[in-house]
Amino acid sequence: MSRATLTRNLFFRVTPTILITMAIIGGFAFNSATREINNVYDAQLINDANVLWMLLHNQFEETGDAPPKHIADIDLSMGNQLALNEDADDYADAHMFRAWKDNKIVLFSGSTFPAEIPLQRAGFTNVPYDSELWRIYSLPIPETRVVIEVAEKVAMRQTLVSNILLNLIFPLLIVIPLIALLIWFGINSGLGTIRMLVQQIRSRSPDDLSAIPVDTLPRDLSPLGRSINQLLEDLDDSLKAERRFADHAAHQLRTPQAALKLLLQMLAQADNEKERQAIIADLIISNERATYLIEQLLRAARVGHQPMQLQAVPLYSTVASVVAEMGNLITAKQLDMSLDGDEKALVRADEPLLRLMVSNLIENAVKYTPASGRIRVAITVANNYWRLSISDSGPGIAEHHREAVFQRFYRVDTPQIEGTGLGLTIVADIVKRLSGTIALKSPASGNGLLVEVLLPKA
Repeated sequence: MSRATLTRNLFFRVTPTILITMAIIGGFAFNSATREINNVYDAQLINDANVLWMLLHNQFEETGDAPPKHIADIDLSMGNQLALNEDADDYADAHMFRAWKDNKIVLFSGSTFPAEIPLQRAGFTNVPYDSELWRIYSLPIPETRVVIEVAEKVAMRQTLVSNILLNLIFPLLIVIPLIALLIWFGINSGLGTIRMLVQQIRSRSPDDLSAIPVDTLPRDLSPLGRSINQLLEDLDDSLKAERRFADHAAHQLRTPQAALKLLLQMLAQADNEKERQAIIADLIISNERATYLIEQLLRAARVGHQPMQLQAVPLYSTVASVVAEMGNLITAKQLDMSLDGDEKALVRADEPLLRLMVSNLIENAVKYTPASGRIRVAITVANNYWRLSISDSGPGIAEHHREAVFQRFYRVDTPQIEGTGLGLTIVADIVKRLSGTIALKSPASGNGLLVEVLLPKA
């Protein structure tokens, strides 16, 4: 089943909203029109009652005990009066009046209530008669015993409101499809920019990760365009770094591979057992170097892609555990090793990555510190971070090399010590992923190297 397009989704979200809004506005308009028409018709009834009194007040002085007088309705069909308005007759039939004196009907219209319907209270009342509801206005005349009643059918008002509403609905039935069509074309046209953006992204390849133009994008889409360009830039940097890593790894692996090949050839041509044992010893050392290089390469590759599970990790116990694992090597070199700091320090980190970072830093310090040297590890607080400081009494790193050593396979020439040039690279990558910082400094004594890592508190 195919998925709906963005244009269709937006259309079916926007159009019902507009239709519902129109319906709500129509409901308010209907209520408002009904209220205003009722006010106008009530005012008309009041006016009719006063006009009747002005016209007929002389009739009340002459009535005495005379029977009620019937005033016939005008026949609108006479004189072609209906030619002006065919609905006028219905309007006339919907009205009536009665005039009371001493609680007796004196005057009444042709289409009036029977006498069984009593005189109504002053003001407005609604009275059902002959299956229809009538609106009656009673006007007591001050200083007389006369009451004027005028009435009209409520249905007439409702019919007028309905006619007004129908006159509005019929044009809307024609306009609504036009509005829907305009909405569709408007959404489709507005999404043209997004389709163009998608086309530009789709046209990119791993060999072409150039930025897409964002100057022509609407203001709302400019952040999206800049984010995509940032992603393309990061992807390009990542691909370049991977290519460089592959090239460097291939280059680095050639040396131990060539050494192993040469030693194997020498082993095959050895003349005596002593020479073979010496070559085998060199083979073991060369194999250990190759294995260590491969392990570091795998570590470096894993750091950038390993999923993280950030949690509160005890920094002190992690460092203590790594130091304990290297206890034999530390003892063999007779190093003066110390660990100080807050044992309750918790950092927000991924535990395997944190352990790998600490392991590389301690391993470097142990490797480059000469026999009987000194290594100091301290954990201190620094605002919202915990600071891990590792200082050693080794040869250190000259200031002009301190930025470059974080690059892959960059090594500072150190006599008698071989490395892969990946240890600090791995550390820097981990620190970056853990939202921390790393800096290389000189210890207070001036000799050796001081590594300071800031990690966010848990």
